[in-house]
Amino acid sequence: MARRKLTKEATRRMKEDQLARCRNPKLADIVERNICTIVELRRQFEESKSRQDRLADTLTAFSGSMLFVYLHAAWFGLWIAINLGWLGIKPFDPFPFGLLTMMVSLEAIFLSTFVLVSQNRMTLVADQRADLDLQINLLAEHEITRILTLVDAMAERMGIAAARDSESEELERDVAPEVVLKELEERAHERTERASSPAR
Repeated sequence: MARRKLTKEATRRMKEDQLARCRNPKLADIVERNICTIVELRRQFEESKSRQDRLADTLTAFSGSMLFVYLHAAWFGLWIAINLGWLGIKPFDPFPFGLLTMMVSLEAIFLSTFVLVSQNRMTLVADQRADLDLQINLLAEHEITRILTLVDAMAERMGIAAARDSESEELERDVAPEVVLKELEERAHERTERASSPAR
């Protein structure tokens, strides 16, 4: 499905509609708009799920509930009671309950597959959110660096003697994220190597 590009006017109207729908006098407008945007993005994500995704999510949610535990406890208890002859019914799966074992094994295979499908999709969403967080953090870091540079320039122009040290000069430099990531990876690798090498 092709995405339509919204005009500035349509975007403005959408933001006003979002604010009108979830107006809370205790919150600032920007906070209201952010909350509404997050809710709208989650709604769009839910609507974009396929039928298989919805089925996997429903089964995963059900299998992770206490109702699932209670139903299985009742099912296993009744099965064992019948097949041990405690209820006066002719056993159809005598001890060691081979049919029950096979059914539970098949159920475990399918349930684990549904859980993995849901987890894969949740990991994708988490990765997208982490990318967004990184982008926002890099933008904030760049803006703060710019502000520090402007404040120092204003102080110098106004003749205010600001203490200049190596730390403030470092803060005014933009940080290259790839350099930071490479350094983190190298240090983690060194720590892993030291931990795995035998103590002398």
